[in-house]
Amino acid sequence: MNNKDIIGHTKRVIYMKFNDGSKAFIRYVVEDHVMKILETYTPPQHRGKGVARKLMEYAIKLARENNWLIEPICSYAIYFFTKNPGLKNLLIPELRNTDLNELFRKRIEEEKAKKEQ
Repeated sequence: MNNKDIIGHTKRVIYMKFNDGSKAFIRYVVEDHVMKILETYTPPQHRGKGVARKLMEYAIKLARENNWLIEPICSYAIYFFTKNPGLKNLLIPELRNTDLNELFRKRIEEEKAKKEQ
């Protein structure tokens, strides 16, 4: 990751382009003023460098600018909120007092089972 990496967004994707031509992204939809974060992907060669965190920070900025609440659906988005409990006020009301660690474990199992199909 360096200063030439660009973060941008469309109506359904927040993305970061890298010098090597690859992209990291968050796929999302907005329904009734709720940003549902569906999928987070970082190319293998860029993992462990804070890329997904930067994309989530951008998603939060976008949600705040548009007065959207956030519903983290993919495991990384849920994980992000477990590590940043001060941001729980941005979540949909049903998740603000939920054990996100348990939700994260459940989602990991679901995603693993889906990959095995």
